[in-house]
Amino acid sequence: MALVTGAGSGIGRAAALLFAREGARVAVVDIDEAAAKATAQQIEQGGGEAIPLRCDVSKAADNQAAVERTLARWGRLDVFYANAGVPQWPTQVENVEEATFDRILAVNVKGVFLGAKYALGVMKRQKRGVFLVTASTAAIRPRPGGQCYAASKGAVVSMTKSLAIECAPFGVRVVSIAPVATETPMLPTFMGKTAVDDEGRARYIATVPLGRLNTPEDIARAALFLASDDAAMVTGSCVEVDGGRCI
Repeated sequence: MALVTGAGSGIGRAAALLFAREGARVAVVDIDEAAAKATAQQIEQGGGEAIPLRCDVSKAADNQAAVERTLARWGRLDVFYANAGVPQWPTQVENVEEATFDRILAVNVKGVFLGAKYALGVMKRQKRGVFLVTASTAAIRPRPGGQCYAASKGAVVSMTKSLAIECAPFGVRVVSIAPVATETPMLPTFMGKTAVDDEGRARYIATVPLGRLNTPEDIARAALFLASDDAAMVTGSCVEVDGGRCI
């Protein structure tokens, strides 16, 4: 049984669909209720089982409700994928609005904390579970003008390590994933554009040794592996899925 935040689009949607194809029942969580319903419908049309849940991950009550509704439906929580996040328009630090910083930290850091607050207690009681986090290569090799986003992703990489130590005695694993630029609806914002164009794409691809950007499915497959028993000895790590960007 898996709960995926930000599952209405991009990486979260790809992960929810892949988890379902592999037999998981999936709580599809997104702030956009219509998008969550669309992903859940696609899972069900493929023969899987899903529930769509609207949730603002920066709100404690929403996180608590998402976990409680998932438990009420299926009785356990095996995987929580804290994937929801917001990007940053490239901006020199002196021009960044305080509200921009607050919003990025509220979703990208507080959202992970609140997911952990309500999910990890359940997993500790079960003596089993995997808590995944979407971090970013920005935590390791930031790009200019993305200082707030980089700070948020650096924070969740450190949080991953701390939570992993806390949860290890209970048989619960915590792992973060660091994607390079990925073909999602957030990609134009990272590029400082209203839409991805040939110049922006070429500029980003030039920074990736393997010569392409991530697809959402690249990250979904990494998440599936890390959530599985094949990764039973992986905890506290930040797994770079970046085509060599961070070398």
